[in-house]
Amino acid sequence: MFSGCWGAVVGCGMVLRLFIAIVAVFAVVPAWASQTWRVTKSEWTEEDERGYSAFVQRIGESGCLTPDDCINSDVNPYRGTDGKGINFNADCADLVYMLRAYYAWKNELPFTYVTGVYARGGGDIRFSTKGNRVAGRRNIKGGVNGRSVIYAIRDSVSSATYRVGPDMDENPITDLYPVKIQQGSVRPGTAIYDVNGHVAIVYKIGTDGRVYYMDSHPDFTLTRSVYGAQFGRDFPAMGAGFKNFRPIRLERGRIHIAKNEQIADYSTEQFHGNVNPDPQGDWRKAKFAYEGLEVGFYEYVRIAMAGGKLTFNPVAEIKATMKTLCNDLYDRQRFVEMAIEAGIDRKPHPEKLPPNIYGTDHMEWEIYSTPSRDARIKTAFRAFRGDVERLIQLWMDRDERVSYDGLDLRADLKKTYDHAAEICTVIYTNSAGRRVTLYFPDLVKRLFRMSFDPYDCIERRWGATSEEELASCANTRTKERWYDAMQRLRNQIDRTYDARMDFTVRQLEDAVPGSGVDTAPDVDVKHVIDNMGYRAPITTMAPPGY
Repeated sequence: MFSGCWGAVVGCGMVLRLFIAIVAVFAVVPAWASQTWRVTKSEWTEEDERGYSAFVQRIGESGCLTPDDCINSDVNPYRGTDGKGINFNADCADLVYMLRAYYAWKNELPFTYVTGVYARGGGDIRFSTKGNRVAGRRNIKGGVNGRSVIYAIRDSVSSATYRVGPDMDENPITDLYPVKIQQGSVRPGTAIYDVNGHVAIVYKIGTDGRVYYMDSHPDFTLTRSVYGAQFGRDFPAMGAGFKNFRPIRLERGRIHIAKNEQIADYSTEQFHGNVNPDPQGDWRKAKFAYEGLEVGFYEYVRIAMAGGKLTFNPVAEIKATMKTLCNDLYDRQRFVEMAIEAGIDRKPHPEKLPPNIYGTDHMEWEIYSTPSRDARIKTAFRAFRGDVERLIQLWMDRDERVSYDGLDLRADLKKTYDHAAEICTVIYTNSAGRRVTLYFPDLVKRLFRMSFDPYDCIERRWGATSEEELASCANTRTKERWYDAMQRLRNQIDRTYDARMDFTVRQLEDAVPGSGVDTAPDVDVKHVIDNMGYRAPITTMAPPGY
């Protein structure tokens, strides 16, 4: 019934090795530079999907710092067809749609997008507990101004657009569907939705199964990291996880959108597991296994994306993860500096926090605060500690998944950790104009003291506690009171977007419900390494008289 790319582009994992093919794809740039969106193809073929994945990967690997810079630079093979350029400022939700639409425009493909959603059961569409339904749609069949479509998408799409459960297979249908976790299905261009109101886009799959993503932010900066526990799992109706655009076909002037049953790699396994799903549909009981071996969800993603050929070298894992964490801290540094440059730290502190510190329309707080970003970093640090503990235990148990052929694992782990910690530094300029250098161990100790409040001085933003470092801090007594009162919120790594949080400083001091937790989780990986057990080597006894 359907042709072309109606189904999994299971072979598209090869796209990651096809930069020779990329040259051929990108060489076919339309000679016309008209702003008109022409449609000469009836559907996205597998070749189109590979071309799109290569386009996204090229942008992701370029290191460009904003979506606007990416599109208006040489990294974009279609640069020069936009006249004087195009405004491509995008936040996290817009970026996925705008990149897809831009590629479709430049390659004369049809496109469609949701123009609005409403909450199932009511409430804020960004954080609805029962997910959303599609309220409207716009189809692009040609003859329109491509630039105007890009701008219209930016005004129409939000993180709420992604908050649709895997069971929604009705008209009007959603743009995206949950994919099976396998090579070729999760690929550059795949969206990752975090129910805490954030969206990222995959730009590369490593040979070791790591999923690299980039994400944009309200200030239109672009950051990159590696998929992991910072993307929490939750009720399926909220639609978290990996999603691809549905195949579409233009026929007799109408765009037909594939339903779930018509897509080969449509799957709910990331919600319900791939082993004996719970009969009651309880996502918390989901189990994941690869070739009969039960594993955790995030490990399952790594193994599946590596094609099952994955062993874990504890030394390499520590090195790679610390590099990712360090990059996340560098990205945070950019956001803190933006708040300081804007002079937010010199403004008086509001009498109350926003209605929700993680999701708000308050302009200064939305752009310059970092509670959600900080929570994601803290979650990644906690996951790192848990992963190292687990790898060490697997090694102690002589599990075949652990690949290490050295003589002293603890010594090698300590050496690797110390080296990575030494080269990971954050250097900030304090309020007196002097440079302050923080090393990785300092940042671990300060992690839950770092202020996400943009009204704090930069010393507090980086978790300073000593009198010497705080000597240059210009915080007023009132701001210091706010800083102390928000410690329980800093201890909290679970982002509660649906909770009222417009607390006064007095309410925070009284530890009212919803104002955080008393104790921060343990994230000290160095302690785990220093105190790991000893594994006796396997020896072969020589026979008597040998």
